[in-house]
Amino acid sequence: MAGYNNTSKDAALAAIGAAATYISLHSADPGTTGLNEISGGTYARVQTTWGTAAASSMAGSQVTIQVPAGITVAYWGVWTASSGPTYYEGGTLPASQAYPQAGTYLFTPTLTATG
Repeated sequence: MAGYNNTSKDAALAAIGAAATYISLHSADPGTTGLNEISGGTYARVQTTWGTAAASSMAGSQVTIQVPAGITVAYWGVWTASSGPTYYEGGTLPASQAYPQAGTYLFTPTLTATG
């Protein structure tokens, strides 16, 4: 069965990276709309700078995100702004992490195109 080649996938990733540069954290699966984004304390989405898409993958710059106490983070997402408007996609974090006290989550986002 034919599918998209890496050139097509890389073009799609580059378009997403041009539009969506803000990284969010989520306590549960964000689904297709960005559900379950954490909130409170000094939490805010942070901006990443995406690298060049190659071989169906694209990494962003490492980000440090403030996490309030009493939260467990398990997923991440990609948005067009620091608050609101458009959610593009998300994924599972390498490992979920509980925060009994406020802290920071250090993360290097990577988008991968499949299909």
